[in-house]
Amino acid sequence: MSSRERILGRVRRALADVPHDDAPYERAVGRDYLREHGERSVAETVELLAENLADYRAVVHRCTAGDLASTVAGLLAARGSRTVLVPPGLDPDWLVSSVAERVPDRAGSTAHELDRIDSVVTGCAVAVAETGTIVLDGSADQGRRRITLVPDHHICVVRVPGQVVSSVPQALERLDPARPLTWISGPSATSDIELDRVEGVHGPRTLEVVLVDDRSRDEVRS
Repeated sequence: MSSRERILGRVRRALADVPHDDAPYERAVGRDYLREHGERSVAETVELLAENLADYRAVVHRCTAGDLASTVAGLLAARGSRTVLVPPGLDPDWLVSSVAERVPDRAGSTAHELDRIDSVVTGCAVAVAETGTIVLDGSADQGRRRITLVPDHHICVVRVPGQVVSSVPQALERLDPARPLTWISGPSATSDIELDRVEGVHGPRTLEVVLVDDRSRDEVRS
């Protein structure tokens, strides 16, 4: 038996329980898999996100909305960043406490120009707790994909709990598949045949995630 016949045989066996009619595939095949693994409170979901982000070697910070500007400024200062790349729709209040030079994202920026930028600050579209994943969709507060791939230091702000979901299926429900989605699980990393890990090959060497509590005081007390 050839490799081709083996593969086709496995496909046929996998499809053996699919009705032989004209029903579209998405209706013929059941989608009754779990939407999330276990039941968690909002606080437990956020905690799981923080644990999985750290497990992927992202650096996690927490703050309130009122402390966000000082937190971001502190991270940029600790990094020694003299320049910070700014997406067009980023809330200017996020950088109001930083002395780093703001560099606006321009369509004509080359990879070499972006590589000279010390840091980039963005928002996100959604964060997935079970996988420790941040998803960017190119919205105005996130900018184009290239600005989060070329600079060596990425600070990503996640609003808690509004932008946090438990699972990938829940995240997909919030995302527009027509947008340029970037799924980030920790800083960029790869391993060679000897399993030596090298970070920063396909994107930022350092990913810092700021979990900012955007709830009101009354919501926190409740």
